[in-house]
Amino acid sequence: MLLDTDVLIDVALDRQPYSEPASELLDRIERGNKRAFIAWRTVSNFYYLVASSSGGSSARDFLVELTGFVSVAVTDTEAVRFAAALPMSDFEDALQIAAAQACGARHIVTRNVKDYMRSPIPAITPQEALSELF
Repeated sequence: MLLDTDVLIDVALDRQPYSEPASELLDRIERGNKRAFIAWRTVSNFYYLVASSSGGSSARDFLVELTGFVSVAVTDTEAVRFAAALPMSDFEDALQIAAAQACGARHIVTRNVKDYMRSPIPAITPQEALSELF
């Protein structure tokens, strides 16, 4: 599965009511045998959004801990071309899809499922991921 940036921000900033299922999902990924990925761009997006609210060292600590059990999807020029060819109005979402495709993810886990309605990789919420994948 590829974790969308919003899932991580919900946990880091304890955004209710979204943080509870997202936190549980991260806990299960860390304890279990499911592979999870984030997109490379998620790292910088997460850092700048979270650092402005909770401080840079807190954001860095979260990312270091996260990468102890979640991998960064390896993408390249072809992934950008793949994203550009997708029928998505939001190019950032298309880049997330390209990262998911590059790492072989079967799902994109996001709070904004509607943003991925035209994605070739199904999007599910953290709650759905907990129910379907664990």
